[in-house]
Amino acid sequence: MKGSLLTEGIAEPYAQALMSIAQSNNSAEQLGEEIKALNALLENSPELRGFLKNPTLDDQKKKAVLLQIIGEDASPYFVNFLKLLVDKRRIFVLEEITEAYLALLRDMNQTVLAEVTSAAELSDAQKEAVENRVKEMTDAAQVELKTSVDPALIGGVIVKVGSQVLDASLKGQLRRIGLQLSSAT
Repeated sequence: MKGSLLTEGIAEPYAQALMSIAQSNNSAEQLGEEIKALNALLENSPELRGFLKNPTLDDQKKKAVLLQIIGEDASPYFVNFLKLLVDKRRIFVLEEITEAYLALLRDMNQTVLAEVTSAAELSDAQKEAVENRVKEMTDAAQVELKTSVDPALIGGVIVKVGSQVLDASLKGQLRRIGLQLSSAT
């Protein structure tokens, strides 16, 4: 999720502080997994996002809901961090902070994020082929895939890595053919 310059300016220092705490406690990977789980919940629940971003709701209720969501097994550093965000009225940038943290974690692990949109759900073999292609393109040690399905593509995939986009979809091919035909006349 892309935020405004203001929210990115707020999110980055918080993400760096969280990474610093995680690294000093050798829990950067564990925290990354906890953040991914929380992000999945936020992504699938517009109600939860709205609840957390609502400035008129009681901070204690927000803390209670967050603690219930992340569970008792969550690292104490993450729990305290979430409470701090509520207390400092920065919980509205939670998604931007967690995305910035995951980007720092990927940098630390020499991993690139590849956003893959396909016409249908990818098989494990197809995912592996995309990962291998992205490794060739970027010289990254590892690839993290973020997949989504868009039936409008008709077939094929669109792979986005940073600012690079590889459009191997039928929709993209048809569009390119249409452009060639229109420029030829």
